[in-house]
Amino acid sequence: MKTSAHEQFAHAMLPETTVDEFSRQEFVKSFKLHLANKVSPNNRVVYERQVRPAFEKEHGRPPKNRHEIRKVMNRDDHYKTWSSLLRTSQEMMWTSCQVPVARQLDALIDTAKTANGAGGTLTLNPDVAMPRYLTAVDIHCQPGSYHAEVAKDDVAAGAVYDRGVYLYAMGRIGPANDDIGASQVAYIQHAYPDLAPKRILDLGCAAGHSTAPYKQAYPDAEIFAVDVAAPMVRYAHARAESLGVPIHFSQQNAESMDFEDGSFDLIVSHILIHETSTTAFRNIMKECHRLLAPAGLAVHSETPPYKNMDDYDAFILDWDAYNNNEPFWGKSHEIEPREAAVESGFDPDKTFETMAPSAFEAAQAKRSNVFQGGDFGGGGLWYLYGFQK
Repeated sequence: MKTSAHEQFAHAMLPETTVDEFSRQEFVKSFKLHLANKVSPNNRVVYERQVRPAFEKEHGRPPKNRHEIRKVMNRDDHYKTWSSLLRTSQEMMWTSCQVPVARQLDALIDTAKTANGAGGTLTLNPDVAMPRYLTAVDIHCQPGSYHAEVAKDDVAAGAVYDRGVYLYAMGRIGPANDDIGASQVAYIQHAYPDLAPKRILDLGCAAGHSTAPYKQAYPDAEIFAVDVAAPMVRYAHARAESLGVPIHFSQQNAESMDFEDGSFDLIVSHILIHETSTTAFRNIMKECHRLLAPAGLAVHSETPPYKNMDDYDAFILDWDAYNNNEPFWGKSHEIEPREAAVESGFDPDKTFETMAPSAFEAAQAKRSNVFQGGDFGGGGLWYLYGFQK
């Protein structure tokens, strides 16, 4: 059977669904698409025609930033309805993914245990402590976040996340959920055509979606990937092996890793930073500097930053910080790469930042092209920033 562009690619670790389970998941995806394409755009209409004029009449000026916009929009019935439905869709999404995973968890664990053949490795460290910024809340409302374990050799968090990401993005980050990695690779190859990395490190790899494109782009390189959560790296390893992609996964905190100084030519991350604290971000950047070889490159991707964005777009993109268990979202979108470079030992003049088009959506031309909460930022653009040593 031919897989459509917006149908998730099946692999040995992807949970199978019954007809009813698949129908529930498809409903959630359709519901999210409806909210993104039909309901969310009207928030701006309400703001421009009603909320902002009323604010200007009362205060003699427009709202001065995204925070003031949020306070007044939180009183608007249309916005409150959209926001409530979007949060509900997030909770429905995770439930629809948990049910099939729970039903076949033993089989998924057995499959993961016997995953081999591609040449990748898995190294676990039970002594790794879960940072409080991950344990204090269920990140992006995923029950148990990335790290919770309900069985020996658990892979449930990875399995739920793999399907959940596909539904969350409404199929718009590609059949393999790898658009962020593929988009970042495309930028690196374009901007640094002479870069021929021998060792590449992916930080906070989760299920390994964005890791695989680096092996495809640099087939002669050794690929390493770390994540603090054991269920994630177990799943990521088994997934990569089933896809025939050799990657060396290990359970480590990206703030402090056991690799030797100068041991990587390219270090990358993909929507990791917004799920760490300000202190953790500084530590991760310092680790990038320590681990990079001379002339090595570090590249990080997120959704677009708030600078150079109008206050309304910043407000709507900031929805996740207040409604989707992403407490560090706002601060991560205010990072100044040159300041981060100075703090972590990089030359600020070798710092870059750019907006890179989505590799998958550029070809499909299906993205909403508007900024909105709960949609990886809409827009079809990824914000990339980084440093060369």
